[in-house]
Amino acid sequence: MTAFVTIVLLLLLVALIKEALRPGIVLFSGAVVFLCAGVLTPKEVLEGFSNKGMITVALLFLVSEGVRRSGLLEQMLGWLLPKGQLAVRRVQLRMMPAVSFISAFLNNTPVVVIFAPMIKRWAEQHKVSPTKLLIPLSYATILGGMCTLIGTSTNLVVHGMALDYAAQCPDSGVRGLDMFELGKVGLIIAVVGTLYILIASNFLLPERREERQDSLAEGGADSKYFRVEVVLGARFPAINRRVRDFDFKEKYGATLLEIRRNGQTLLMHDMRKVHFHDGDTLVLLADEAFMNNWGDSSFFLMVADTRQKEAPMSRKKQWFTVVLLALMIFGAAIGELPAMRDVVPGMKFDMFFFVCVTTVIMAWANIFPARKYTKFISWDILVTIASAFAISKAMQNSGMADAVASWAVGLSHEHGAYVLLAVVFIITSTFTELMTNNAAAALSFPISLSIAEHLGVSPMPFIVCICVAASASFCTPIGYQTNLIVQGVGNYRFSDFIKIGLPLNLIVMVLSVWLIPIFWPF
Repeated sequence: MTAFVTIVLLLLLVALIKEALRPGIVLFSGAVVFLCAGVLTPKEVLEGFSNKGMITVALLFLVSEGVRRSGLLEQMLGWLLPKGQLAVRRVQLRMMPAVSFISAFLNNTPVVVIFAPMIKRWAEQHKVSPTKLLIPLSYATILGGMCTLIGTSTNLVVHGMALDYAAQCPDSGVRGLDMFELGKVGLIIAVVGTLYILIASNFLLPERREERQDSLAEGGADSKYFRVEVVLGARFPAINRRVRDFDFKEKYGATLLEIRRNGQTLLMHDMRKVHFHDGDTLVLLADEAFMNNWGDSSFFLMVADTRQKEAPMSRKKQWFTVVLLALMIFGAAIGELPAMRDVVPGMKFDMFFFVCVTTVIMAWANIFPARKYTKFISWDILVTIASAFAISKAMQNSGMADAVASWAVGLSHEHGAYVLLAVVFIITSTFTELMTNNAAAALSFPISLSIAEHLGVSPMPFIVCICVAASASFCTPIGYQTNLIVQGVGNYRFSDFIKIGLPLNLIVMVLSVWLIPIFWPF
């Protein structure tokens, strides 16, 4: 059985790396194979879909959408960006800590979608290279996401797995994570990472790259058409289809002008033989009808348009949104305290409770359009998370996790737990760069538990290590969606991420292996 599970997992890895299908479908396919082989029961396959961590992630998408629509993020960035000329390093210093703070509590994607075009426009107006600011923007969101339980979906996934394991093995010492517990390590990593970017970006990030412009790129002053930049989402129906075989104009009523990918700009006469890829940035000539029909679609992430922006929601509703978000964060932070558990016996005031309440209030207050709520949830991420629980369970049931752990412990027997902690970090981080971070965490979690059991130490350092490593997606644009977004907006090449991201990955690994055992002893 161990050999069978190992072969299936290797096939899943190949499918994930080659992007044969979306990660959610790939992992769910693996869960179904294990179901058919008797490795998993129907109950074990379905447990992930009812996990509080997964549902919390879904609701946080809606909360983030409400904050995005409030206009608060645009206003905040307007305050951060200087009105006059300022050195790039000082702009980074003003921007990155604030962005990291925001990303500790909100989904990273809308933060980058809103901030990236605004930063690019500011840079062009002040004759500053946007390439010096956009990768730091993405990295700041990743670093901030490491600091809280809700900073990234992966933290909630690992938290959910830990709670499930703790329920099955109450004497294991495994427990869930508190709201700000990861901040013990995350804050130090975020500070050091920010300092590294401030020092290294001037040398390792490219200078401005001129973009090729098409004569149709802009409508006239009185034209009803305007430029729109969108990033293709996972649900775009023409992913992996050739551009010439898909009539974009007929389907969406907009003219495709450019495709930006890996630092290259393909104009209309260049793109006939290429295929649409998830994460491509498209430059469109569109009208108001396109925005009305497709502006909220999950097919596209809107990153820029040349229209006159609509007025944000009223000041009263903006403040109401701020208060709701603050209460959600504060409630989740104190809800786990022993004193709170005695206030209402039988109720658990955790993140799940407060995000449920916040989402319902936002929906009824029309902070986000409740009739379109399904469009704001990344269903592939949710299926990935739910399937990840099943895959992890299969690795435990088959004995495969124990076999890998025994092999790893045997190789590093003389060096102890610190070396194995580094091994777990490297494996998880490598998986994250090649596939989705949630899948990486799912594959690493059972192996880490088995390693801890073989060593006779607490599993908590390894669990925290997975959280950090799964978020450490700095080396490639495909490791994190925010990297894909800024790649198109900034016209970066793949190698640009490797140059500045690989040293940052190494810094995060060294800090993690050193600091985690201090706060979570073996």
